[in-house]
Amino acid sequence: MVTFPVHLGIAGAHGTDTTRLTRRIEMELRATGLTVTRVGGLAKRAADLGFPKMTRHTPTSTEWIIAFGTAAALEAELTSDVVIADGTAHTALAYYLAAAEHRGQRPALADLDRLTALTELHTSRQALILATVLDPAAPFDIPADKDPDYSDTAFRVRVDRHLHKILTEQRPGYLPVPHAEHAAAVQAAVTTVIGTLEAP
Repeated sequence: MVTFPVHLGIAGAHGTDTTRLTRRIEMELRATGLTVTRVGGLAKRAADLGFPKMTRHTPTSTEWIIAFGTAAALEAELTSDVVIADGTAHTALAYYLAAAEHRGQRPALADLDRLTALTELHTSRQALILATVLDPAAPFDIPADKDPDYSDTAFRVRVDRHLHKILTEQRPGYLPVPHAEHAAAVQAAVTTVIGTLEAP
């Protein structure tokens, strides 16, 4: 009998199919009879509220995304066997660091320490974190209403670099997911969830 939800985290720069990967994992888990909730769309919600986004991210916008994502995951626990975060706190921190680098700024040490601590705290329960690997040469769709920064390859590269550096330091057991290896990543996620739920 399931007595606690299993948490998974999917991280990655925009345009690396994180949502598609998350949905594939969700479908495979649902096929086993598990109840799954996917938590995502945090950056869009933040932007809709008026927080700065993309190359304009700030410590405040980053902290809001981390906090709101945590609250949404806790709410999902009430009705789910598995909670999947489509975008982890690591992703939010990577976007802020990439934005600061883009602007030629160095984050204040106090902000960096606080955001790093929050990231570690709010992802500690995720049984597995998968992070897509950016292929700058791979084509990706750019909706007409997207922020101009969305298509900035240099910014996406910065996000990807910061993300994998953060994960290497905080969660060395995370699973990098190259563009052509989504199937293996889905299987790894399903195996982790089933193994965690079956553990004594």
